[in-house]
Amino acid sequence: RLGGLATHVTSVCTGSLALAAAGLLNGRRAACHWAWRDLLASFPGVTPDDGRVVRDGPVITGGGVTAGIDLALALLAELNGVAAAQAVQLGIEYAPAPPFDCGRPELADAAVVAAVRQRLETLRPDRHAAVQRAAARLAA
Repeated sequence: RLGGLATHVTSVCTGSLALAAAGLLNGRRAACHWAWRDLLASFPGVTPDDGRVVRDGPVITGGGVTAGIDLALALLAELNGVAAAQAVQLGIEYAPAPPFDCGRPELADAAVVAAVRQRLETLRPDRHAAVQRAAARLAA
């Protein structure tokens, strides 16, 4: 109810699944962690987007957990100007320089992707069931 009236609705990682379950992503594109992004399509009118930060109307979603910093800086720039966002970025010394260039499945070694997928697949049945229940409630 309140999300539909909000000026900004945001989520990071799998939080977009909660927004979709609340019906706040109907007719919108949304980001999500790469391993769970496909589940967004279970909800009516939701278009999964592989962007790190995705803005669609008042809804701003971020991919994996680290996209939260990018989302926060983008929103801060919108609300208080680029200089304010840059000052915060400098203040927190946010200068990403990961030791490995494998933060997305298309960049990682196939064996690493397979190992992570295998580990995350143990969570999929419960997560998929929860998404299906929520999507069914929206369709009813």
